[in-house]
Amino acid sequence: MSEVEASGGEFDTLANDVLLVFLFFPARPEWTERVTKRFKGLQIRWVPSVTENNTVVKAEDLPPEIWDGVTLLSTFMPPPAELTAKVRFVQLTSAGVDRWPGHPKYEDENTIICTSNGIHAPQIAEWVIGAWLSHQHQFPRYHKQMQSGYWESPFAAHIQDSVSQRVGILGYGAIGRQCARLASALGMEVYAYTRSERSTPASRKDDSYCVPGTGDPDGLLPAKWFHGTSRAAVNEFLGQGLDLLVISLPLTAETRHIIAAPQLEILGAARKPFVANVARGGHVDQEALVRALETGLLRGAALDVTDPEPLPSDHPLWRAPNLLITPHVSWKTDFLWDRLLEILELNLEKLAAGRPLVNVVNRKLHY
Repeated sequence: MSEVEASGGEFDTLANDVLLVFLFFPARPEWTERVTKRFKGLQIRWVPSVTENNTVVKAEDLPPEIWDGVTLLSTFMPPPAELTAKVRFVQLTSAGVDRWPGHPKYEDENTIICTSNGIHAPQIAEWVIGAWLSHQHQFPRYHKQMQSGYWESPFAAHIQDSVSQRVGILGYGAIGRQCARLASALGMEVYAYTRSERSTPASRKDDSYCVPGTGDPDGLLPAKWFHGTSRAAVNEFLGQGLDLLVISLPLTAETRHIIAAPQLEILGAARKPFVANVARGGHVDQEALVRALETGLLRGAALDVTDPEPLPSDHPLWRAPNLLITPHVSWKTDFLWDRLLEILELNLEKLAAGRPLVNVVNRKLHY
């Protein structure tokens, strides 16, 4: 039983707060009704951040009265500082915070900022494994042949299944753990890389939000763990004979271009792996990636993120061989918003009860 239920279903500690829900989807009256009943006196204002024509609404374009008195905020992009003077809690829709450093509220340690890490893991992991399987089973090849009605000999294509192949997950957070779960189900061996050492069972547990029935909550799936902040440590991990590399770590100054020409050379020296990037485009030196694909150093790659976004139509990435590009959509699912509202309500409950919130951002590490 939660503290809310134990107290008869109401908190009054948020009675002086105003919550602005500024998200990509229309208001959910049933959610608003339930939450205002649970938290007596809490005011909720809900403004969709995307119009019916799919154009983005900027925070500064909202009427001033929408921002008046707002103390709690759920949003994606950082609003102008002058609109958030009274905000004491921010629930982001994203798993990363790379757009927020430098914002006054981010620099203010009295403002609690939480990510929605965990709510994107199921769909992004499916995108990763789907891209991997599509490549391994030559789906693009056969799709192209369909366009001309060509029935190729079954002996012409080289096919590999996933059993006993090795996946290296660079960034073993919620997304990485769900990738590990799916890869393990395919019979793959999992190697995990984290910034800090995870040498004990307790340190390997996941402390972020987790969709029930997903991920690797106890950190039991990896056959080997690697860690470190130096390029030498990363290179050691990349030299483990990986068949699939999943990039799923936060983008910081420390991790920008963590995969560049030297790292691609190390990767390609062993098994010529497939690389999937679902983190940020800035993690990869894209010119080096194009060369690695053109020279066969990699068997293939899949990018849901690029630098910049949108990717210009004349960018060399569009012409690289054995590459899948999608327009930063791996996070999408019809179930996303239910999960986001669940984590927002959970954190409101914890905030009202004076308990530690989930997915609180570490301002030093920026995730």
